[in-house]
Amino acid sequence: MEQTWAEAVILHWRLPVADAAGFMPPGTEPDVFGGSTWVGLIGFRMCGVRLGRVLPVPHLGSFVEVNVRLYSRGADGSAGVVFLSLDAPRLPVVLAARALGIPYVWSRCRSTGADGPEPVRGYEVARHHRQAGSSFAVRPDLAAQADDELSLELTARFGAHTRFAGRSVFLPVSHRPWPLHPAELVHLDDGLMGAAGLEVAGPPESVLFSPGVDTVFGRPRIVPVP
Repeated sequence: MEQTWAEAVILHWRLPVADAAGFMPPGTEPDVFGGSTWVGLIGFRMCGVRLGRVLPVPHLGSFVEVNVRLYSRGADGSAGVVFLSLDAPRLPVVLAARALGIPYVWSRCRSTGADGPEPVRGYEVARHHRQAGSSFAVRPDLAAQADDELSLELTARFGAHTRFAGRSVFLPVSHRPWPLHPAELVHLDDGLMGAAGLEVAGPPESVLFSPGVDTVFGRPRIVPVP
């Protein structure tokens, strides 16, 4: 499966390793870099979804997604992410993903912002039945590149660890390095991380924007449990 992840707003907070450990699938542990493990709040536009290289999915494969994720490392050395939630407005996609053990949530999601000399990019989530929501936006510095070690570590994650049918699974994803720009936080009002069972304090330590990348999903494999 191929996908394009466009106009990504990428926020990260430091997190104690103990807070992340309970969310890790068997055979994985929190990945640590910059002296901490991290939790991310990421919004982007999903588009260009194809099954294989020939079958486009024009409507169901185009939507806004906002996810909360942790960072993991498997006993086999695989480095990935662990999704705590993925909010999306396409109910068939949500139901299909949940059947595979991926924690999608059916929500109203939309992109926000404004164009101009100093553009703003952001996302809003409103879960159905008045559950948790989120609203955040950034002002990217498109003239600058974010190529520091931490920014690259937080975004160069080529797969996801999850649980399926009682086993730990690694789903590989390949893509070129994200083109990254530093960004200024414009506003943040988030309830998704709290709904997932995490508490963070203060503004995010890392604020990034990317115009996006093209991705290709590979075949999942079982993660060995020592």
